[in-house]
Amino acid sequence: MSYKVKTQTAKVLVVDDEPEITDIVQTFLTESGYRVEVENHSEKAMARAKKVKPDVILLDIMMPGKDGYGLCQEFKQDPELSHVPVIFLTGKDRSDDMGRSFKSGGDMFIKKPFSCERLLEIVNIVVMSTNRN
Repeated sequence: MSYKVKTQTAKVLVVDDEPEITDIVQTFLTESGYRVEVENHSEKAMARAKKVKPDVILLDIMMPGKDGYGLCQEFKQDPELSHVPVIFLTGKDRSDDMGRSFKSGGDMFIKKPFSCERLLEIVNIVVMSTNRN
């Protein structure tokens, strides 16, 4: 089944302090039909999210300044962004980190290193499930 028709207008915001990661994710998801925006500074993530109005946010946990848990809580407390699914993309994998990501409002948890194909599959599922009307 092809998701391209359904996802071509979906916007993804990738928030990660590692440009190598954001470049890979942006390239792969763009080639798969998504409109992708990137923010490498956690302190600028909220303003960027409000500007972009994403359908999905991919969020790293460990970043200088604000960590992903705090950002996720901010997104979920903001009336403009509270409905946006947050997928944590992280090198952390302890079960308490996963639990903490869900408690902060995250919807999914993907461990780095990740397969681009698996990431695309998860983003497709999240977009399809939130766009059912």
